[in-house]
Amino acid sequence: MKLGEGIYKSSLATDDWRPDPEVGGEMHTLLSEDQIEAGLSRFATAQSDPIEWTLPKRETVLILEGEARIEIAGGPTLELRAGDIASMPKGARTTWHLTTPFREFWVLA
Repeated sequence: MKLGEGIYKSSLATDDWRPDPEVGGEMHTLLSEDQIEAGLSRFATAQSDPIEWTLPKRETVLILEGEARIEIAGGPTLELRAGDIASMPKGARTTWHLTTPFREFWVLA
């Protein structure tokens, strides 16, 4: 929720979830302005296939629930669980394998 110029507030307990057509699951957007996007993603059930995602900007994630194995083409594989933070460069071709339920906070900048 925008509270003022450049000031946003939300909660992990939000009910404002929308389908995420790019990667599946659901997304809650905190902000999207000035070349920066931030929000939450969640997946309640296991995905039948891994999620392939080429990063449009640098992405930084904080895993809130569940686990993610992120394979980065030409780079390392990240093994992340609740409490872990990672940052990946713009253009990285990634394949995500999730353990559900899964929730993350993400920033694209």
